[in-house]
Amino acid sequence: MARTADPVKREELLNGVVGYLERHGIGEMSLAPMAEALGTSKRMLLYYFGDRAELLAQALDASRPQLGEMFARVTTADEFVDAARTLWRELSRGGERRNVRLLLQVLSLAVTDPQTYGEAARDAVDVMIAPIAEALSVIGYPADSACARATLVVSGLRGLCQDGLVTADRPRVDAAAELLIAASVA
Repeated sequence: MARTADPVKREELLNGVVGYLERHGIGEMSLAPMAEALGTSKRMLLYYFGDRAELLAQALDASRPQLGEMFARVTTADEFVDAARTLWRELSRGGERRNVRLLLQVLSLAVTDPQTYGEAARDAVDVMIAPIAEALSVIGYPADSACARATLVVSGLRGLCQDGLVTADRPRVDAAAELLIAASVA
């Protein structure tokens, strides 16, 4: 009889995988060195996560900001702006800042290697757009406009995160984020 996977061990490994990928990147992701660094085996990583692509997808999912929570109670444009500012602070200064690097790597790799990274990258974008578009719908934007505005917020803030990581010009990037957030509900 097959053993049942230990959910606590799986969660510990997933947290370790996220940390490892944040430190080492994903471009040359190899399971053997990752497993060694995590104090486990390649076999156990495959047991818990299936394959490399699924491991990456689950690591991205685990490292993603909880936008549903940030935008769940939005009923006005002012509340939307506050939620978007919270998102920006989390992405640029808070606990999500490390995760942005991982997301940016996946998105970049998806451009040159869509077979390997395309699905994970598309999912990462879609999962972020959906709750923001829903909040914009709640405050009165038609579905098409809400989706386009959510795309502006997600892609714009992501681009500003990259700019901030590259240039370290926080005042300029923060000012641009404020303009972007205001434009999304203008």
